[in-house]
Amino acid sequence: MLDRLLSSLSQWRQRVDAVRRNRREPAALEHRNNLVRDLTFELVPLKNLPAQYHHLPHNARVSVTCSPVKGIDETLRITKDLIGSGHRPVPHIAARMVESEDHVRRIAETCVRLDVAEIFVIAGDAAEPHGPYGDALAFIEAFIEHESGVRHIGITGYPDGHSFIDDDALHRALLDKQAVLHAAGIEGHISTQMCFDPERIVAWVRQIRAAGIDLPIHLGMPGVVERSKLVTMGARLGVGASLRYVKKNAGALARLFTPGGYDPDQLLDPLLEQLLELDVDGLHVFTFNQVAATEAWRSRSVLFE
Repeated sequence: MLDRLLSSLSQWRQRVDAVRRNRREPAALEHRNNLVRDLTFELVPLKNLPAQYHHLPHNARVSVTCSPVKGIDETLRITKDLIGSGHRPVPHIAARMVESEDHVRRIAETCVRLDVAEIFVIAGDAAEPHGPYGDALAFIEAFIEHESGVRHIGITGYPDGHSFIDDDALHRALLDKQAVLHAAGIEGHISTQMCFDPERIVAWVRQIRAAGIDLPIHLGMPGVVERSKLVTMGARLGVGASLRYVKKNAGALARLFTPGGYDPDQLLDPLLEQLLELDVDGLHVFTFNQVAATEAWRSRSVLFE
């Protein structure tokens, strides 16, 4: 009980300090508040997923991951359920799980049938491609040849780097995907993998901007989750580099994991002044299916109103 009280007091003080620091930057505060109000909840196709739906706010923007076990069809089925529940789902399509050109066509037809305007494309974790698409770019190029009704495609960025792809290759891939989207007249954004280091995030965004990448950024960050869940699920979802950073830096660990658990404001507040400047126009929140706690944070987290 005392730990929860101390944690709540600490979080309140941090939010007050953030307001005081930014009183002269009303545009930055308004932008931050807008991002929090309409953040994206990422959900994972696990057994506890249906129980999470009623914790979502009305008309929530929901990112539906693609399970390497359950596949793309399950992601699209969940997308249909969420639409029926009054939400705005964004299905992930893992390129390496797409089996053929006919499979691409069927995905496009499902997007038409469900009136899905946005998808998120990743390469996926399959050791070997199930079909001819070894990376996200190959799938995007094939997909945009079909009538799908999709007007926006999200792609992934890696402020912490990738476990087996070097930074130069990652930057070239972003440029190539951006060029394909621009040529097709399709809007897009880059959603970042989790990174717990605000300075690294800012440096990475400045670097890709300098390289000519102008797509808007959605900042990937954990929701309110237990430390054990964050570490175990984070490792499974490919954010090991950032988790190693946290483990190696006691100060970061102390700031991020208070007695009451991780609070997203501890990562978000240091970035307040940069969010607008760097064209961060979305928050992509990894809930690990702990939606109730993340929604409670979202609903109380708007500053200076």
